[in-house]
Amino acid sequence: MNKKTIFRVINYISKYWYLLLVYVLVAVVSVVLTLHLPKLIGDGLDCIIGVDNVDFAKLKSIIIEMIIVIGITAIAQWIMTLCNNKIAYNIVRDMRKEAFEKLNILPLSYIDRHPHGEVVSKIINDVDQFSEGILMGMSQLFTGVITIVLTVCILFTLDIRITLAVLVITPASLLVANFISKRTFNMFKLQSEIRGEQTSYINEMMTGAKVVQAFGYEERAIDKFEEINERLTDASLRAIFFSSIVNPSTRFINAIVYAATLLIGALIAISGGSITVGQISRALSYANQYTKPFNEITSVIAELQNALACGERIFALIDEQPQSPDNQNAVNISEFDGTVELNNVNFSYVPDKKLIENFNLSVEKGQRIAIVGPTGCGKTTLINLLMRFYDVNSGDIKLNDVSIYDMTRDNLREAYGMVLQETWLKNGTIKENISMGRPDASMDEIIEAAKSARAHGFIKRLPNGYDTVIGEGGGSLSQGQKQLLCIARVMLLSPSMLILDEATSSIDTRTEIKVQEAFLKLMEGRTSFIVAHRLSTIKSADIILVMKNGNVIEQGNHNELMKMGGFYSELYNSQTI
Repeated sequence: MNKKTIFRVINYISKYWYLLLVYVLVAVVSVVLTLHLPKLIGDGLDCIIGVDNVDFAKLKSIIIEMIIVIGITAIAQWIMTLCNNKIAYNIVRDMRKEAFEKLNILPLSYIDRHPHGEVVSKIINDVDQFSEGILMGMSQLFTGVITIVLTVCILFTLDIRITLAVLVITPASLLVANFISKRTFNMFKLQSEIRGEQTSYINEMMTGAKVVQAFGYEERAIDKFEEINERLTDASLRAIFFSSIVNPSTRFINAIVYAATLLIGALIAISGGSITVGQISRALSYANQYTKPFNEITSVIAELQNALACGERIFALIDEQPQSPDNQNAVNISEFDGTVELNNVNFSYVPDKKLIENFNLSVEKGQRIAIVGPTGCGKTTLINLLMRFYDVNSGDIKLNDVSIYDMTRDNLREAYGMVLQETWLKNGTIKENISMGRPDASMDEIIEAAKSARAHGFIKRLPNGYDTVIGEGGGSLSQGQKQLLCIARVMLLSPSMLILDEATSSIDTRTEIKVQEAFLKLMEGRTSFIVAHRLSTIKSADIILVMKNGNVIEQGNHNELMKMGGFYSELYNSQTI
């Protein structure tokens, strides 16, 4: 078991020391009263057995005291439960918040490397499992420790021989619990990992449901799921089986403690010792009270092990290295003039596999830069570098003659309006999706942006127009309609510079012509970077960069490149013939 994880949990708990203090105080009251009850029962027995005539007045007062003790104990335990729940759910809230905040500052490389479903599983499933274990564990831990300490003190006042017998035998249950728990932690960790893999796979199959059905992949998808499910079942059964051995083992040892207490007490009484039947009854009750916390803690050992294993996975996400912070002296440029320079830029996703090498580019204000080339040549990578989604390995990129590494990321990204081939719409209204970059935009501005993007027509045909709620990813909207909304979002933003990465790839030809006209109007006076596979859409670009294997092999406008009769000419002719 990782001790760092336990200390992390304690650190989270310490934030709510005031609730913890109330919990401990009430727990002391509850335990003291619970331990006082056997004394009252013993006194009642001595009252009945010790005299020929029962003292009903005394017995009545004992019974009334017992009722009061039981009532106060019930109230104390209710307050304990409230404090316990409040602490546990506050910790869960803090962990989810911290994990989600970290998710938003992690480098894009982390998101690209890890299955999205697994990350979701950590923040949702693992935190839930963690909270359940903490809820059960805390309630047993504090009351258990207090009960053990007070019970030992009381046992010493009754008879030292009985107390020593209890203390000598009990540690055996701790040794058994420790021996088994060390071996079950890794099993629960494996269970959490497979659960994350399963969540990721379900998410993957739901996202690609149309493709799965179109290619008849259903049976293989089910087989793969069953294989993961079988591994999860096997890991879960092994973890729960071995952890379930703990409780019966400790209960057996605790039963020996109970029997030893009874035997020693009986032998003392028979040999004429100074112990009454009521005191023996009290000793048995206290021995039972002493061993009860061990039983309770070991009964939830599976939940505690699972919680700590889940906690370790969550903390691993929280501890991930965030993206490099903005420069301490980073500046904020109020207005971008549209000049962009790339000087000797080198970049690769994998150290031993070079992609972009010694890349140089100088862009003047208002120029339209088209980037073309075969798949994997580095077109989208270049956009990632411009937006600083990834940092260059060496070289520099400048805007307004200022390095992008000397300005804040927020300021840099404010300069660009970006439309990607992969559309992304959040769960909300059409209006909220269009105004995502400008939440303070008026309705007239939103409608004007939608009209410019040629999206106004289909929006008005929706049941509630601009107030129509669309689900995650755009719901039932077509791919073309989703892309028009993304374009409208940029139209509303009216940024200093534009990045269009296959921005019209999912739109029909007739609408594309109209949108291209809108883009031309939007691009007037703005520096624009256009990534395109359909070369007919970038003929009017000022500069066309032809990329291959991470390098610019040709550069010029359309007419110049066609006259060269090189790679661009071949690409263009292959699309028009």
